[in-house]
Amino acid sequence: MLSARSLAGRMFLTGLLVILLLVAAGLAAMVLQARSSEATDARRVTRGVAEAFASGPGIVAALESSNPTAVLQPRAQAVQQATGVDSVVVFNTKYIQLTSPYPDYIGRPYQATPFVQQDVVPKLLAGQTVTFDVNQQGYRSIATAVPVFDAAHHPLGVVVVNFTVGRVNALVDTHLPVLLGGAAGAVLLAAAGTALASRRLLRQTRGLGPTELARMYEHHEAVLHAVREGVLIIGGDGRLTLVNDEARRLLDLPPDAERQPVAALGLDPATAALLTSPDEVTDGIHRAGERLLAVNKRPTAPYGGLPGSVVTLRDTTELHDLTDRIEAAGERRHLLYEAGLRIGRTLDMTRTCEELAEVAVGGFADTVSVDLVDAVTRGEEPPRTAALLRRTALLGPPGTAAPVGATVTVTGGSPQERAVSGTEAVTDAHHGTLTVPLRMRGGLLGLVQFRRAPGSPPFDADDVLLAQDLAARAAVSVDNARRFTREHGTAVALQRSLLPRSLPERTGLDVAHRYLPATAGVGGDWFDVIALPGFRTALVVGDVVGVGINAAVAMGRLRTAIRTFCALDLPPDEVLGRLDELVSQLDEESTDVSITGSTCVYAVYDPVSGVCTVSRAGHPAPVVLTPDGRIDCPEVPVSPPLGVGGHPFETSEIPLPPGSQLLLFSDGLVESRDQDADQGLERLRAGLEGRPGLSPEEVGTAALQAAPGPQPTDDIALLVARTGLLPPDHVAEWEVPSDPAAVGPVRNACVKQLAEWGLEEISFNTELILSELITNAIRYGVPPVRVRLLRDTTLVCEVSDGSSTAPHLRWAATTDEGGRGIFLVARLAHRWGTRYTASGKVIWSEQPLTDTAAPEGLLSAFEDW
Repeated sequence: MLSARSLAGRMFLTGLLVILLLVAAGLAAMVLQARSSEATDARRVTRGVAEAFASGPGIVAALESSNPTAVLQPRAQAVQQATGVDSVVVFNTKYIQLTSPYPDYIGRPYQATPFVQQDVVPKLLAGQTVTFDVNQQGYRSIATAVPVFDAAHHPLGVVVVNFTVGRVNALVDTHLPVLLGGAAGAVLLAAAGTALASRRLLRQTRGLGPTELARMYEHHEAVLHAVREGVLIIGGDGRLTLVNDEARRLLDLPPDAERQPVAALGLDPATAALLTSPDEVTDGIHRAGERLLAVNKRPTAPYGGLPGSVVTLRDTTELHDLTDRIEAAGERRHLLYEAGLRIGRTLDMTRTCEELAEVAVGGFADTVSVDLVDAVTRGEEPPRTAALLRRTALLGPPGTAAPVGATVTVTGGSPQERAVSGTEAVTDAHHGTLTVPLRMRGGLLGLVQFRRAPGSPPFDADDVLLAQDLAARAAVSVDNARRFTREHGTAVALQRSLLPRSLPERTGLDVAHRYLPATAGVGGDWFDVIALPGFRTALVVGDVVGVGINAAVAMGRLRTAIRTFCALDLPPDEVLGRLDELVSQLDEESTDVSITGSTCVYAVYDPVSGVCTVSRAGHPAPVVLTPDGRIDCPEVPVSPPLGVGGHPFETSEIPLPPGSQLLLFSDGLVESRDQDADQGLERLRAGLEGRPGLSPEEVGTAALQAAPGPQPTDDIALLVARTGLLPPDHVAEWEVPSDPAAVGPVRNACVKQLAEWGLEEISFNTELILSELITNAIRYGVPPVRVRLLRDTTLVCEVSDGSSTAPHLRWAATTDEGGRGIFLVARLAHRWGTRYTASGKVIWSEQPLTDTAAPEGLLSAFEDW
């Protein structure tokens, strides 16, 4: 053991040298620690002791032994007693305590704190020695952890030495002899460890001499040649060092192949390159002649051998067919997985059929065509069978089948006829086709036909099952799309029936409209153009929350309600206020559908003043296209959507020069899932700006072209109104003093104006109406009193005053002296009414420009009076 030529002697001398160096380092460290602070001394003491113990001879062998505690516990106790540290604990890689000053703790797992897990363990794995503080209640110590690695630098464990702060100086003064004694004990332990290693080596060689080892080599060589797996050892110079009989058979090697270069063995270039390449191979499949070989290749140098590699070969030719089948099954499984992900992503029948074709072409068939029953494409219930189909999707080389949109006739005796008559797939090996019906609950949705090009393998039984699975998945999606198409069509029809079919011709306005339902579900967007007294016009665009039939019904209710409120001739803010209350009431009464959150914009245009009064509830603001082609976005205060409540509605007055075009629209025109409102407004601006002279119809077309896409995900409702003014010579106004005597002069002035307009035919009726209205305003109203006549398609008489008290139509008793004036007005005028303004009220009447029934109407009025 003491011989320097033996392995044991070298190990002993190396360990002794390490111990001496560590003891010297420990003594130096203790001297230096005595001159520094307690904390510094403790760090150095624990570090020196931990490193000395971790580097001591036999520590690696002990950690690799089956019972490390038997060797390390006595040594740890000896070092602990010799150095005066609190503990010397050795952990293995699983945090099991192999040594401890407390025998009960040996074998227990150590629960590492978060600090140790995060800051200490990573440094130990990197090969660093870590010294850290351990602070507990009333206790502070210094601990040093040293990792232990084997010769291949694989972690074996950790040595942790702990020392209480405050005892370092005493350690230097009183335990120096103990340290030296511990070092001597370490030397003895090293000698004992070396002796144990020497004995272990003898046991591993079983005490065999050269003769016995030669016999063992011969036996191992016999075993090597007897195994049914080819083994080759190739040297670093590319020569074949060793080859067994199985490898000779698999590669057809000559008898004298050993010690020859691999390139000179007559192997095919691919095999020679595989054997001489430095790359590792794991279960690689390589073709050598008619054989398929499973190849594994590893270098020998990293495991202590000479430079080179060892190659093992296994014949897998018989598994080739099985492998092909497994791969085919895997491809089919992957195809079904792709079908589940890609088919039916939309509720569009055409797109669903295209997705089926896209999934199948390439991996399963060369051409795929999908034909649907014509009634199914319209959303109707599928029949049991059909003779006419519609080509809905086609994918494959051009010219191989009828194009998309063509009518496909099912002829007698054809594969299509057999497929539509039954439920099973029909194969035609002659034409290389596989036809599968698309059925749902017994009804025929259509057919899908898979076609393979000439020279491709025919469809087998597994292909038929796969095709039926694909068809079944597609049939569910097509039927869902059919149902959606039917509901979508019903909702669109209902929506269109509730929207205005035509727009009235209004004074000072040229109006165009557009309505484009969403492709994914009809919403509740709507619009309306409503005539108001005084040639004013109300323009309305709204958007009801939700989609489908419920939204269409709610839209119809709101449109009817807003027409009712318009009949009251209320300001825009009051109209939206009452509509807000109605939405809240409807939601309280109904638990099935909620329309709170619906939006609306309400605008009233006056052709006399050229001013548009606008109020909006959560709706996009209107846009103005000026006569010179600029886009203007006026500031219109926005209030919360309808039904939210708790917030008043505001109005904004927008002056519109003649020729301006006012655009009211729903958010579908400027918003989408991929585009916000600002981006949509920029697109709208780019599509309209700089194009003066467009008509409202042309503006509507250009606005739709600037929409987010040709197939909107939300409804689009659009009103385009080009403004004009009532000619000034068609307006006459007078201010009436608060004196009953002023009625006559004003009445005469009005009669004179009617004569200038050529309206003598209705002059008498108008004179009576004005007399009653002006007299009531002077008698019951508040100054100022004004009279205005408006002439266009009809004659409008307006009398305004500063009072908010409105007259009411009633029957006057025989003895009543008054109460008959408004009744007379109602009988002589075509329409009459009252509207309130910010400064009072206006009583108006409307008459046709000709009065063919004037004598009868007048006589009837006086008789009733």
